[in-house]
Parts: sequence; structure tokens; C-alpha cells
Amino acid sequence: MAHGSIRRPLRAALTVSLFAGLAACSAPGSDTPSEGANASAAPVTAATCGTQPVTLRGYFETGFPLPKNLADEFSRQFPNVKWDIREDQFAVITQNAPRVLADDPPDLMRLPQVSELVKDGVLKNLDGYARAFGWDKWPASQLEQMRVSPTGARGDGPLWAMGLNFSMTGIFYNKKLATQIGMTKPPTSLAELDAVLQKAKDAGLTPINQFNGGATGGLAFPLQNLMSAYGEPGAINDWIFQKPGASIDTPANLQAAQHLERWIKAGYFASDINSQDYATMMSRFIGGKNLFIFDGDWESGNLDKQMAGNVGFFLMPSAQAGGKQAAMSAPLTYGISSKAKNADCAAFFLNWVATNQQARDIAVKVGGSHPMGPSDAYMPPVAENTVTAATLAAGATIGKDNGAMDFIANATGAIYAKSWTPQLQKLVAGQQTPDGLLKSVQKDYESQVKD
Repeated sequence: MAHGSIRRPLRAALTVSLFAGLAACSAPGSDTPSEGANASAAPVTAATCGTQPVTLRGYFETGFPLPKNLADEFSRQFPNVKWDIREDQFAVITQNAPRVLADDPPDLMRLPQVSELVKDGVLKNLDGYARAFGWDKWPASQLEQMRVSPTGARGDGPLWAMGLNFSMTGIFYNKKLATQIGMTKPPTSLAELDAVLQKAKDAGLTPINQFNGGATGGLAFPLQNLMSAYGEPGAINDWIFQKPGASIDTPANLQAAQHLERWIKAGYFASDINSQDYATMMSRFIGGKNLFIFDGDWESGNLDKQMAGNVGFFLMPSAQAGGKQAAMSAPLTYGISSKAKNADCAAFFLNWVATNQQARDIAVKVGGSHPMGPSDAYMPPVAENTVTAATLAAGATIGKDNGAMDFIANATGAIYAKSWTPQLQKLVAGQQTPDGLLKSVQKDYESQVKD
């Protein structure tokens, strides 16, 4: 599951022509032992893929076409670069990341969480590349989630990863089913959303279908959306970034968890969500089986193809009509192994993704998300009345309201698989309470942060 947008001429042609003619150089600092979060970035004078044959090894996430589409276009523009790509589900990547980066290091890897990987010394400090390519001139908010200080706190310090785009989550809906129950526009308050859910249930529809099976608890999506309706996104980010004294067990978050439990008990979710995977959720939604899914804008391009004209998107409304809105909004994070054989070429690729016109076209049309990059960079035109247009517009709202949150699954390397997922599955099964869920996750979090 990808979690991971916000927007942006063309500096791309200048950047590519500048670096493409330079001779390849070895990855700066790649031969020096890593010191974890204290590892400094060696100066970078020229990072390029050169002209000699290069094979970039990638470890990507299954089920999301954006990285492969970008890799194919990159090889078309730079024929000397080939790819050796391995793919796994996000939950598997989460479990494998430390070992893979240490023992069988790819050049470029989808990262589940950054802090522990930095502490383990398996990621490359990208500050040298940031200065060379000008990433440090981009809007700071694009990069802060991928910064980790020497103390292990996220949000500032050196840059350890880069995004392929900047994604955002919210609520997709089937327009035809919405019309059937009289929903002519998105709800503007939590009470209005509750009323729509009940109308859908009364009409014999499945109001929400959400994956929550296996090792990936998809109910974390609606839960965090509800947290944003009841509380401030800054407090949630503090917890995810491991700020001292931060807790997920707050009165506002308890209200959110209780609201989620009410949805469960009211029968607003498909009855088999605890056995559903992500692919099943998408298949059912595309097949017109339910009204809503909580998901990310990485599906916008896919839904515009599969359900052309029949999908809408809106942000979780606040508890009170007219209140500020927030959303899980984070880069689709990729890192370079501290032992990468082709670190310079991998960094050149990451810069190309953010600055090349064709790459930015792919980021929007395939990924459905806002590209990374300078605030004045090229943005491809998007047809009106598409779900992609709706998600990009929602991103502007999040920017205006300063409502971007990282994903609660990213607080520690183990919190998603070992805490959120089993506790949310127990909540569905009636084996856990909202208060118990938050207290259990907080206890696990404190133990994992201490370690």
C-alpha cells in the first residue's frame, strides 16, 4: 500500500543536459563506513548516470505502476541505464527493509519508515545531492518528513530519502450510487457524512468497503481521517515524528476511535473487511459494489481510466461545518542504500523524476499525485471533472489549511504490522475497545521508541 502529493519553465531540460554530459563518478561516501544518523554527506560535484552501461537495482512496491512507468521512461531517455526491479507488498517491504538494505542493497528502495533505517546506518545521507541538485530550494514542507536529526527525531536534520511524488488521502465515492441516495455534493461536516452513510445502509448499499486483512490494517485510513476531524494535525505529526512527550492516546483521538467503532457497529463497513486485502477493495469499488473507500490519490489515474466520469473525491470534513481540513499527506518515499553500487545514478533519477517534463506528466497521469520539485515547475494540464483534478484541488486546500499529516503507520518501523493492524482487527471483531486500542498502541510505541 502506498502512502504517498502536492504540485509544481522547465528546469528539467537544463538539469538533464547539464548532468548527462558529465562523466560518471562513484557514489560519494559509499566506501566509507556508515555512522547511522551521524553519517555526514560527502560533497557532490556531479551526480549522473554517465554514458557507460548501468543497471540500477530497485526494490519497489507491488500493485502501483508509477515507479515502473518512470523507470521505463528514464531508460528511454538514457538508454545506457537498465533496471533490475524486485517488487513486494508494502507489509513485506516493511519487514524486509533493514535486512535487504544491509545484506543485499538495492540502489533505490521504497521505504516504509525512515528513523530506524537511519539509526541502523543502512541509508545514504542525501544532503550532498540536495545541495548539488537544488532540492534544498524546494518548499521545505516537501522534504521535512524525510529528514532525521542525529537524535533520531524526524522533521529536521539531514535528508535521508526523496519522494517520487507527494500523495494525499481522502474519500473516493461512486457518483452513480451517490445520486441514488440523494448525495449531490460531498458532505461538509462529520454529521452530514454520518447521515450519508446511514442513507446508503438504508438503501441496501455497502457504505464503505475497506481492506483490513493480513498484515495491513486499512482501517488506519478512516481512523486517522477521523482524528483529523476531531483534533489538530500537528499533534499527530509530533507523535509520528517521535517528539518528546507526544502521545496518540488523547481525548480527541479517543473521540475519533469511538466514532470509528460506531461506524463498525452500525454496519457501515463490509462485513468481511478483516479478510480483505487492498486488491479486493479496489476490485469491488471499481465494480460498483460500494459507495466509499478511504484511499490515496495514487489511484486517481487508475480510477479515471476504470470508472471514467463516475468517481468523486473529497477530504474528510471537520467535526464542524466550515472547519479546517487535514489529510494524510506524504511523499512516496524512496531511499538509496548506504552501500548502493550506483548511488549517483539513483540520485540523478530521483532529481529527474521531480524536474523532467515527461516524468512529471507520468507522476500526474499515472500516479494521480502532485510531483515533487520547485514551486514554479511545470504542471501537466488535467481535464476538468476528473478525479485527478479533484485530488489535485484537494491538495491545494490542505496546503492552505496547513493540514498535512504523515501516516500514523510510519511512527516506528514496527507500529503498523505489530500494533495498529492487530488492534484495528480486534476492534472490528469486538475484542478491543477504542480506549484499549489507543492505550495498547501507545504502550507499544513507547517500547519501540525506547529500543
